[in-house]
Amino acid sequence: MLYGIKNCETVKKARKWLEVNSVPYAFHDFRIDGIDKALVNHFLKQIDVEILINKRGTTWRKLSNEEKEITNKTQAILLMIENPAIIKRPVLDANKKIAIGFSDKSYRAIKF
Repeated sequence: MLYGIKNCETVKKARKWLEVNSVPYAFHDFRIDGIDKALVNHFLKQIDVEILINKRGTTWRKLSNEEKEITNKTQAILLMIENPAIIKRPVLDANKKIAIGFSDKSYRAIKF
């Protein structure tokens, strides 16, 4: 399963790579299909919250200083549910392994 936002350039690169390499996948668009606590917790079982939240993106910069003050996992989860574009993308869930971001090298290392 590939998670992200369909108009994200990095997600587009990942989708193209998967298609060119004949890797079957389903796509879950955070904006269209939504995100919930269970899904965020699924990611956080393998990925640290500091890695999962994209602090370099527009969505993060638009948050108030209060919203950026994440002191616990519960706050982070709520922030991601309320602002799904804040999640670093794409998130690839392949064979029970979660990978964040995209690079040709990292995807080639995954056993699909």
